[in-house]
Amino acid sequence: MIRRMMRSGVVAAVAALAMVPAVAFADSCPHPATGRHSALQDTATMRTTHAYGRVVTPNDARLNVRSGPDTAYRVVGTVRAGRVRALACKTRGGSVQGNHRWYRLTHHRGFVSAHYVHVFRAVPWCRVLGN
Repeated sequence: MIRRMMRSGVVAAVAALAMVPAVAFADSCPHPATGRHSALQDTATMRTTHAYGRVVTPNDARLNVRSGPDTAYRVVGTVRAGRVRALACKTRGGSVQGNHRWYRLTHHRGFVSAHYVHVFRAVPWCRVLGN
């Protein structure tokens, strides 16, 4: 009986401690609820919450924002290293250091390479037009 109670207590303590890093990480998000907005789609109302990511580049260089998901697209802006940006969705594109994933930014619809962005939570896949 005592052994079972001890084991239950240890299991509960381990479970509680396992949650500490996740809670601390979730609280570190700089914009936990500001990305919510209502959008109309096919007469139904839905809520969308954007994911966020921090730009991490070598030597604190600016990250190019491109008009499409490849380095062949034109540069439409830049983002400073360390900045947190809202990410609308992810898509597959040209390779950057072996990474083919790109994120579409919400503020001006440009794309940045996922190689230089550390996300705070999962980013949804972009919808293909016509689907």
